Amino acid sequence: MGSKREIDVTVPSSARIYDVLAGGSLNFDADRAAAECLRERVPDIDALALANRSFLHRAVRALAAEYGIRQFLDCGSGQPMTLNVHQIVQAVDPRSRVVYVDNDPIVIAYGRESLDENDRTAMLNADMTDTEGIFEHPAVKELLRPDEPTAVLFVASLECLPDSAQPRSVVRRIVERLPPGSFVVISHAVSGDPQLRGDVTRIMAEQTGELWGRVREQWEVDAYFDGLAFEQPGLVDVADWRPESALQQALRSSQWQQYGGIARVPHPQSAD
Repeated sequence: MGSKREIDVTVPSSARIYDVLAGGSLNFDADRAAAECLRERVPDIDALALANRSFLHRAVRALAAEYGIRQFLDCGSGQPMTLNVHQIVQAVDPRSRVVYVDNDPIVIAYGRESLDENDRTAMLNADMTDTEGIFEHPAVKELLRPDEPTAVLFVASLECLPDSAQPRSVVRRIVERLPPGSFVVISHAVSGDPQLRGDVTRIMAEQTGELWGRVREQWEVDAYFDGLAFEQPGLVDVADWRPESALQQALRSSQWQQYGGIARVPHPQSAD
């Protein structure tokens, strides 16, 4: 999720490694080899990725169908897969609008190809830390109305940011741009095991050749939601976020978790 990059399929990317783990098909040999390195350290990592993808689907569907949200900003969207955000929300209301943000060149290429005939979606080649650049982009100005509640998604993307990128500040800057009644969705890899946190972070940095981010602790992710109002059931292992089946609840890792939830941007307190 750093600066814009050139295409090199011999070097794994975070987005394509995740695609492998979640059962996608838009990945290459290098990405599959990197995923195997992670599996050697955490054998049930695929369950973590699948739980996260299922959470994304449930959260987005709830926001569209239950809360009436009609515009979405997906930060660090990753590879297009079988069912994507715009397909879920436009099934609820075809007028719904979605802007995807990523800077992996293959994500951009596949994303733009898949969205070519959908005039209510856009794929931005941008760094998700560049709040000003995102909100000033012509596609965002065209699709996202500044006075209408928006759902912003940070689903398995903030762990890709190193501490130097200040992920908490990234969330805060986005929230400051949102009208009351908007929502923020976050899921993030967390673990109480410092050895696992260090090993996964090291493997990702070695495989991608980048200053990746890190697996964090729950309290660090809690802080991303400061000033926001949680929707039930609050912050949980995403397998437990409003599961629709026992199978969805079974998708979890024994060693770490995707931790997250949905929170609302509150209305300012009215003066007495």
